[in-house]
Amino acid sequence: KLNREDRAEVDRTFRGAFVVVIIVGLAFSIGWGVAWLSLNHPLGWIIEFAGLVSLLSARGLYDHVSAVAKGLRNSVEDGRRAVAHIVGRDPDNLDGPGVARAAIESLAENFGDGVIAPVFWYVLFGFPGLLVYKAVNTMDSMIGYRSPRYRAFGMTAARLDDVLNLIPARLAGLFIVFASAFVPTGKPMQALKVMLRDSRFHRSLNAGWPEGAMAGALGLSLAGPRHYANQTVNDPWIGDGKTDVRPKDISRALYLYFVACLINAMWVAAIAVMRFSL
Repeated sequence: KLNREDRAEVDRTFRGAFVVVIIVGLAFSIGWGVAWLSLNHPLGWIIEFAGLVSLLSARGLYDHVSAVAKGLRNSVEDGRRAVAHIVGRDPDNLDGPGVARAAIESLAENFGDGVIAPVFWYVLFGFPGLLVYKAVNTMDSMIGYRSPRYRAFGMTAARLDDVLNLIPARLAGLFIVFASAFVPTGKPMQALKVMLRDSRFHRSLNAGWPEGAMAGALGLSLAGPRHYANQTVNDPWIGDGKTDVRPKDISRALYLYFVACLINAMWVAAIAVMRFSL
């Protein structure tokens, strides 16, 4: 009702901003309440811990991408069905390498906004920070499109999500660069080079950083032209490696992702030790 197509774009922009303010306010209030319970009730930490487990998608992302590799080993159709759960593009127009590239791109991008960013904001501002970030990121996924229907209404959600991911996306890229040094056939210097050189080519202000690092680390070319339900996007390639990506490359990407998650856990643990030692 707030985003009726007969309304002026300025009106729809203000209404979209109002939605963001309300949702962020609710998320902060709930997060603050959970944090208060955790500090003031003997069993309050259980609620916060359950929220952390449910809102951090590291394992779920790994499983979804792994399912794409398993599906491709059976057939392209199985791979398409599996990748449809994690990408917004039309999988029916993807061949086998296209499905594999889409899975790796989604793995890299979601490592940034599904793993690193929630942890980053939780470390800075506790459960309220985590809940506000997840609310903004979810709104961006639902209404932050550049289509005629959502361009005005979802603009505030999309821009706020860009701001909240500025630092985490770059951290995600660096963690992938560091992780590639511990992965067989990984190329850390190439990962750094491609990340710094090609991240600006991505349509997203932030997604190009982890995707560029992933492409360079594995010797792949990602992004490029791709099909969505109503349009074809002719984006440039990120990376200068091979485009003929196979299920084994998805497995390599998952190994790299696992190591990068360990590095993320290590810096969080280091911060926790420093805080408790003060």
